Amino acid sequence: MIPPTQALTHVLVVDDDSRLRGLIGRYLAENGFRVSVAGSAEEAEGMLGFMQPDAMVLDVMMPGRSGLDLTTALRAKSNTTPILLLTARGAPEDRIAGFESGADDYLGKPFEPRELVLRLRAMLRRAAPAAPEFSNMPVPLGDLMFDATRGELSGPSGVIYLTGGESALLTALALRPNEVFTREEIASTLGTDDSNERAIDVQVTRLRRKIEADPREPRFLQTVRGRGYVLKPGT
Repeated sequence: MIPPTQALTHVLVVDDDSRLRGLIGRYLAENGFRVSVAGSAEEAEGMLGFMQPDAMVLDVMMPGRSGLDLTTALRAKSNTTPILLLTARGAPEDRIAGFESGADDYLGKPFEPRELVLRLRAMLRRAAPAAPEFSNMPVPLGDLMFDATRGELSGPSGVIYLTGGESALLTALALRPNEVFTREEIASTLGTDDSNERAIDVQVTRLRRKIEADPREPRFLQTVRGRGYVLKPGT
């Protein structure tokens, strides 16, 4: 079972090769990362309008805008998300171009998946962002409180039992309140098949029964039509 704290490290993988994109996504998920994927720089930039990944893995050579172009554009907008570039071109001048664009690391193809994981973790350690204040504080859900550091939901009558899947899902949502999670991201968090939307919806429904006064009219765990789910804490 993937520890919840590892699963919450969110990586956006951008590559026009669907096979490689899928392989990277699955390997990262198996190693404790929450993964989102995009097939182009344009798609990735659109996704960044409603999500804030902890790191990005960008292919350099893509049709349309390249990974270098996207990196340069993000840095021009003061986006400091750590970026690792992937490319089949490993000459020194190519690496220099990558770093000059604002990338944090560079990995040539072909590569060992294990090396990608190690480089990602090292890159994240170097970035070492301060933990948001809410990460160490109980999250209010009406009369209930959820302690994300312990994965514990409690109310006036005491601790409320959560399954492993329910705890992982609520922890992910609670550490990023008011941020929309796609079904794909939830599937990565729970370690399930992202093509089985019904299974994800069932998990959300079960969690709602434990945190909502009326699960049919959810106040805290809300559906964002066409995008996914979002947790909106409150008293």
